[in-house]
Amino acid sequence: MERLPVEVIGNILSRLGAARDVVIASATCRKWREAWRVHLHTLSFNSNDWPVYHELTTSRLEILITQTIFQTTGLQCLSIIMDDVDEFSAAPVIAWLMYTRDSLRQLHYNVRTSPTINIIEKCGRQKLQVLNLSHNTISGIEPSYQRFPCLKSLSLSHISISALDLSYLLTACPKVEILTLLSLEIAMSDAQASMELNSPSLKDLSVEAISLEKFILEADSLEKLQLKDCTLEVFELVGKGTLKLLKIDDVSVIQLDIGENTENLEVVDVSNFTIMWTKFHHMISKASRLRGLRLWGVVFDDEDEIVDMETISVCFPQLTQLSLCYDLKEGSLQYSLQRLFELKNVIMLELGWTVITDLFSQWVAGLLERCPHLRKLIINGVVSEAKSHEECQVLANFTTSIVSLMRKYLHVDVQFEYE
Repeated sequence: MERLPVEVIGNILSRLGAARDVVIASATCRKWREAWRVHLHTLSFNSNDWPVYHELTTSRLEILITQTIFQTTGLQCLSIIMDDVDEFSAAPVIAWLMYTRDSLRQLHYNVRTSPTINIIEKCGRQKLQVLNLSHNTISGIEPSYQRFPCLKSLSLSHISISALDLSYLLTACPKVEILTLLSLEIAMSDAQASMELNSPSLKDLSVEAISLEKFILEADSLEKLQLKDCTLEVFELVGKGTLKLLKIDDVSVIQLDIGENTENLEVVDVSNFTIMWTKFHHMISKASRLRGLRLWGVVFDDEDEIVDMETISVCFPQLTQLSLCYDLKEGSLQYSLQRLFELKNVIMLELGWTVITDLFSQWVAGLLERCPHLRKLIINGVVSEAKSHEECQVLANFTTSIVSLMRKYLHVDVQFEYE
């Protein structure tokens, strides 16, 4: 151990992460204390790492963090995640940010300050590559002055910010590739009817728990788009057809537009969503490279609409994973299964119900016949606690039919998942 270079010891301590563990380990000997002071690059204060954090007063916790940070000289990654702390005083927070601003590359911070400070102004911007900020306020962004030339990942959670400042902030990050927006309190000016974001470098956007009238995103390099638990009147993506993954979960949107160029889409995952099948299919129909399609818990805008399996087989010839769960209607099911289609490349099929009926067994059997290279079948169902005799009988009939059916498909691995 004595022959280890001090830089290697610094890397070892940095991999521990948790501040308490790092401090204890640094007490090993003089050489390890030197590594702690000079070569430590990662430090994390997390309320889940040490039960004593919950017992300390806010002022004592501020002193502890200050003393620990000030013993280091080249921190590159600082994480302060204290879920039980209502707020820190502004002075020590400013001191932490100013002390580390010349070396910091990653900042994760989730505590309010009193009085409120603009962390964007205080943190070091020249080297910062990852910024994960929660429970704070951002205002007065000047993109010409407050630039983040190296920032690649930006995550904002429970942040109060105006739509204009968010747009300016994104403009100030010319290399940002990953953007996460969660439960933002977005202020709109009277003259501004929509939130417009523009980023030529953005590749991955995740938006959750946000309500807006109109959201326009211009991103020529976007590959992943995830929308969850959002209420939007209009969402419009303006790009160059680079999108590979589209995931929508529990979103209310009147007009969804991801552009005409969807040739590069590989995964479409839609759940708890009301769709107009003809319009939705038109939106993704050019995705000839699609490998994964998931329509789970979807509701059709028109009761007579169905998922046209023949169209899916024709438009998505490379499809390997298919997951479907929606209310089955006898007429539409019979029509769908009478059509001539084959899902030649599907190797994983997942089918689910919210309310089980005898139609489900027919649906499973019909789709199994049309997936000649299937390797795995997942049956996903909802089983309520209180069941009538009739409901129990339907479930029993389904179990019997599946046991009989799978004797024909011994090469298929069957998995049941009930909730």
